[in-house]
Amino acid sequence: MGILNVTLDSFSDAGKFLSVNKAVAHALRMVEEGAAVLDIGGESTRPGAQAVCAEEEMQRVLPVLEALSQELSHELASSRVLISIDTYKAEVARAAIERGASIINDITGLRGDPGMAEVARESGAGVIIMHMQGTPLTMQTAPHYADVVGEVRDFFRQSLDHALASGLDPMSLAFDPGIGFGKTVAHNLLLLKNLESLRVGSRPLVLGVSNKSFIGKVIGSDALEDRLWPTVALTSFAREHGANLVRVHEVKPNAEALRMTEAILGGS
Repeated sequence: MGILNVTLDSFSDAGKFLSVNKAVAHALRMVEEGAAVLDIGGESTRPGAQAVCAEEEMQRVLPVLEALSQELSHELASSRVLISIDTYKAEVARAAIERGASIINDITGLRGDPGMAEVARESGAGVIIMHMQGTPLTMQTAPHYADVVGEVRDFFRQSLDHALASGLDPMSLAFDPGIGFGKTVAHNLLLLKNLESLRVGSRPLVLGVSNKSFIGKVIGSDALEDRLWPTVALTSFAREHGANLVRVHEVKPNAEALRMTEAILGGS
């Protein structure tokens, strides 16, 4: 899953792809490099980020979605590339689906906007249910768990039950432990170590660790560029330990790491 941030304040690529032409060109480049899913977001959810209203979010993402959907249908008709909308607002999700998105990536795990489950049910969109403690503004203010692995697993089980009770198709669901969303470095490492144990209902696991700050803390560097190769290493590790979809900023090296890991895992 290639990340396309159409935002002013994302931690990794803020402001780079605000123009529709630049955003679409970057998305098509990620597809060429191996992205099977493009995840488009118009609101930063980095630690400490301020919320953006639905109107502003739609002004950012909908023109890109429209242009990208058209380009994908014309230029890349032979490949099945899916578009995901990274939002926790039902209004934004509905508008995005009308313009070509087929997955809702909801950081609140369907617990934020009460209308999100209805949008997912009516549209038949896939849903990524993520775990987060707190909100982006507050989540890194002393996060605490008695048992982070058990609590995230319990959240997934409860979220699966909630989704089924809301009429969602279980085959449309995937789960993301929310690395860095209300977790310390130790919490993140424990979740990665126990990744496969988080799976519920035999549903796919999604992992987003790309360029995140905990990597810098582990390797002892504040430089964003130093997080690329640790991210690639984590992609390979995650594939071996149960992740079905990895969300990354730099597609090519991570896609190559996946292919290499899969070649080893599939070998006799």
